Amino acid sequence: AGIVELLARSNVETGGAEVVILGRGNIVGKPMAAMLCQKGKNANATVTICHSATRDIKSHCLRADILIAAMGVPEFVKAEMVKPGAVVIDVGVNRVDGKIVGDVDFAAVSKIAGKITPNPGGVGPMTIAMLMQNTVRATEISAGLA
Repeated sequence: AGIVELLARSNVETGGAEVVILGRGNIVGKPMAAMLCQKGKNANATVTICHSATRDIKSHCLRADILIAAMGVPEFVKAEMVKPGAVVIDVGVNRVDGKIVGDVDFAAVSKIAGKITPNPGGVGPMTIAMLMQNTVRATEISAGLA
């Protein structure tokens, strides 16, 4: 939900967009695919999920209008894998030499991407905001206010 909200607030059109999700996990990959390909506002995308057994991941990535990296491989996404102007969302959290890095080579990819999330500091705060929103919503429902 945080990623969908981030896309909406950044005025990124998802309707008809080619979205490639790197990672098929139950926490990010599969739920993102389900949310982005359903009917409705902030959805209606064409979604491809890539994973460790996907052949020629680079060709899939180069088609993406929106690329979501959530595979847990430090700086896996390189500049030559990104379509110029694409929106790149880095969800990965990896420790390298005591430092947290994402799944995207931010320095190189930021020169090509139209929009890119930093990591750390990009998707994490949106995730927390959405958890808080869901908590408030659940409390309202529980109290009969919604």
